[in-house]
Parts: sequence; structure tokens; C-alpha cells
Amino acid sequence: MAQTGPRDREKLCCSICLEILKEPVALPCGHRYCMGCIRACWGEDDDSYIFSCPRCRQTFTPRPILKRNTILAEMVEKLNTGGLQAAPSGQRCRYAEAGDVACDICLGGQIKATRSCLVCLASYCAAHLHTHNESPALKKHTLVEATMPLQGRICSHHDRLLEIYCRTDQQCVCLLCVMDEHRSHATVSAAAESTKKRHSAQTAVEDSQKIFTELICSVERRCCEVRELIRAQEKTAVSQTEGLILRLEQEVAELRKKDCELEQLSHTEDHIYFLQNCQSISKSTELTDTPRITVVPLVDFGQVRASVTALQKRLEDLFKGEWPKISRAAGTVKLLQCPEPRIRPEFLYYSCQLTLDPRTAHRDLSVSEENKVVTVRARDHSCLEHPERFDHWSQVLCTEALSGRCYWEAECSGSGINMAVAYKEMTRRGEGNDSHFGRNDKSWSLFCSRKGCTIWHNNVATRIPTSTSSRIGVYLDHRAGSLCFYSVSDTMTLLHRVQATFTQPLYLGFEFMCFGVFVKLCQME
Repeated sequence: MAQTGPRDREKLCCSICLEILKEPVALPCGHRYCMGCIRACWGEDDDSYIFSCPRCRQTFTPRPILKRNTILAEMVEKLNTGGLQAAPSGQRCRYAEAGDVACDICLGGQIKATRSCLVCLASYCAAHLHTHNESPALKKHTLVEATMPLQGRICSHHDRLLEIYCRTDQQCVCLLCVMDEHRSHATVSAAAESTKKRHSAQTAVEDSQKIFTELICSVERRCCEVRELIRAQEKTAVSQTEGLILRLEQEVAELRKKDCELEQLSHTEDHIYFLQNCQSISKSTELTDTPRITVVPLVDFGQVRASVTALQKRLEDLFKGEWPKISRAAGTVKLLQCPEPRIRPEFLYYSCQLTLDPRTAHRDLSVSEENKVVTVRARDHSCLEHPERFDHWSQVLCTEALSGRCYWEAECSGSGINMAVAYKEMTRRGEGNDSHFGRNDKSWSLFCSRKGCTIWHNNVATRIPTSTSSRIGVYLDHRAGSLCFYSVSDTMTLLHRVQATFTQPLYLGFEFMCFGVFVKLCQME
């Protein structure tokens, strides 16, 4: 039995009355209050359009239904009676890391959750899941693997669980949405649509495998046919050659026989015998027409080899040309996907830790603090040359490749800073647009100065009228082709959304127009 101290008691206190929770309730944002305190804070006016959490200021419309949280009540009771229950034997709890879902009940919320309850709308670690399952009233609740924050499973309009999939709008909705703006749309349960999509994906894999198998079989058949053609030609040539050799051998034997007879005749002293036989031997030694023979020292199938090589190149070129179409077609297929984040805690679920790559940094840039900070310095010609270093523009790239869903933040000091994402193959040499962030088709950038902000891509500028704070947040959904820039302060303000088709992983980069400024990659919690 783990004992608790005064610090633990403070963490189970209501943020309004600062006392131990009485009739505890949890808001959709996760913060906990006494039932009476939050009711008094919101008042009895149910007609109010917006209700907000007193702690994080997240707003809810309509007013959330307040229910006594049984798990919190049991935690408070056990806290008052001497401690909290440890995890069951054989189960180990570990601290939540970046991308993990934290337990909503643990003090401080730093333990990794294993399951989420779709009825309680809370996530539990191994210890608190055991407590949840011990309660007879909670045993029939639906539990799922804690893979994403519960906010992503809640309808932003009605604060209800997302249970339905709208095929018309291709998005997840709640039951109230089906009765309202999606009333005439084609809707099915999320489970049914997920099963269909998974089956569709499996069918596509099987069909593609079948097509490639048939293609391979066709190539193998053609290979066999070419091999048989070569073997047949070889057999015919060998047969003709053997017949010709036999004929030549027979004629050589005849010539040798006549040669012996002529030799004997030339030595006879009988003039009558010589004259009588000389004419007959001469007539019999006339040679038949022998075909002209051209001896080829090596059988050459060069033309066949050249034709097969040309076919190979044509197939490779065909595959190379068709593959981008296949890739784009696969990218347009959307399985059930989580809604786009709306508030900063939801963005932080997709946070990634990035580091600057000193090898790419222009010689005017200094990378420090474990490759998290880049500063503009006086020109230093002592930098070692590297093929990945930018040699003209004061730019630097990060080391990590970005794909899927990613979120990061950077703190900027000063103006004249260009924050970009680019393909790794972008040119690093020269002063042309090919090596300048935002001036080519391989990069997208947000340029911030005292005059405002501008989005650049392929040398086309888009002015942004909204001002920005010193902290910039960037959300990337690589598959959806969405790149969003946010101004981060007490709230998150969308500066601009870029919609594109990303064909390769992206890399974060920065460019500096002035001396004395720096950028720091933020450690997000």
C-alpha cells in the first residue's frame, strides 16, 4: 500500500475552494472540481452559450453534463483512509513519454495510461484500471487501448463521444451530429466503416500482389520463349554444321583414294596402260560443287542481348513513370482518421523532438545547446567544407525526417527569420532560387519580419495580415498534405494553412536575414 503525503493531498484538491474534492467531477479537458464549486462558478443559467474551465480556459458548448466521477471519489476516499492501491502483481507502470497518453487519475498525470474508458471519458494506468474494473457498476464500460488523447474522440460541437462515421463528409461525428447537420447524410457506425476500410486495404494489397505476380509470370514466360528460340537456333546451326562436316570428310576420303591411284599410275612403264587409265582417273576426280563456308570463331547473339536489354530499360522506365501515379492514388485513400487538433494539448500529442544538423549550417551560423539553438555570428571562414552545407544563404536544416503527423515549436528572437520545411534533395550550392527556402518547388516557408509575415513557395509570396508572437508552432499532416503555422501564446492562432501534395519526407529549416538573432527549438511538455 503506497502512502501519500501532504503534496499528494494538494493534487487532489479543488482548484476553486482549495479543499479535498467533494463529489468530484472531471471536465472534458481533464481538470477536476467539486460538483458544488463548478456549479457555483458557472451559475444556474443553462442558456449561456459558452462555459469554460476556470483553470485552462478551454470553452465548452453546450454546457457539459456534470456527473460524479466514481474513480475520483474512490481515490479521495482511499487518500483520506491512508493511501492508494499499487498496481496489481505482474503489471508495471512506467512514466508517460512524448506521444504517450497519461493516466487521468495519477497524481501529476505522469504515469502512462494503458486503457481509456469511453463511458467515464478518462484514461487509466495499470493500477487505476484495476480499481476501475473492481467496481461492479463500471465493469460493463467500454475500454479501448490508450493510443490517443480522449479529446480526439470527443465531438467539438456537442462534447459527445464520436461513434458514427459520415460517408458523405468523410469524418467521424457524434449521435447529436447525425440528428442535426448530418441528418440526411449517409452514416454508419465507426466500427463498421473501420472494418470496411481495413478490408478494402487488404483487398487492395491482395489485388496488387496478384497483378505483380501475373506480371512476373508473364516476364518469366517471355524469358523461357527467348531461351527456347536461342536453343532452337543453336540446334539448327549445329545440325547443319555436322552435315557439312560429314560431306567434306567423304570428299576428302575420295580425293585421297584418287591421289594414291595417280601416284601409282605415274610410276608405271607400260605406256599403253598409262594412256588407257589416265583418262578414266582424271574424269572421276572432278569435284562436286561444295558450298562456300564462312567460319565464325564465336557464335554471336548480340542482337538478341541488345533487344532484351532494350526491353528491360523500357520496363524500368515504365515502372518509374507509373510509380508516382500509384503513390498518389494510394495517398488519396483515407482510412478512419483522427480529427485535426484544436487546442494545444491535442497538438502536443503529436510533438516531436528535433535537432539541428551542424553539417548543413552556413558558416555565418553557430549551432549550440545540444543542437537546439542556432545563432547568427560574425563571418567565420574556418568552417570545414561539407557537401550538405549551404554555401550562400544563411540557412540550416534539422536532422530528423518528418512524415505522418508532427508538431513542433520554435522560439524566435528578433526579426528577419524564415522558418521552412524542405525536401532533403534541395540544392545547397549557389545563390539561385534552387537553394533558397520558399523560392523553389521543394520547400515551403514562413518569413517573419517587423512588417509582418509572408508565406513563400515556388517563388510565390502570400501576405499574412495577422501579427505573430515570438513562439511559432507548426503542425504537419504529411499524408493529408496539410502544413499549418500557428502563433503560440496563451492561445493558438492559425497564421496560415498550406495545402500541397508532399511526395517525400520533409526537413525543418531556418534562414536568417539579420545578425544578432537566434532561434531555439522548444522542449515541449
